[in-house]
Amino acid sequence: MKSLADLKKIREQQQKIHEPEKLEQVNVIIGMGTCGIAAGARNVLAAVKDAVAEHGLQVNIIETGCIGMCEYEPLLDIQLVPEERITYGQVTPDLARKIIADHIANGQIVYDAAIARLTRED
Repeated sequence: MKSLADLKKIREQQQKIHEPEKLEQVNVIIGMGTCGIAAGARNVLAAVKDAVAEHGLQVNIIETGCIGMCEYEPLLDIQLVPEERITYGQVTPDLARKIIADHIANGQIVYDAAIARLTRED
């Protein structure tokens, strides 16, 4: 960067990348902190990857650390950007496959396993 003009150019490029119509995506976020791993998150992650491939889905699989809800681990979040984020708790590999099939592939939240829901307004 050599000038204010360079900074403005970078800002414009970043604004174009982050326009709302470019943010329509699905993020699958898996708690992979020590507590999540101890509760079986590695097997959940493997099941998520398998289910995503099986259904031919285009999603971002993101590993994150502990968010402080250790008693609910393994945690799995489905974030429909820019809409909402659903957190599922005590996820098993079988439940992870169901969440991918029902929530992402078919648009149906698995309410009996959901522990939190955040919307854009939250």
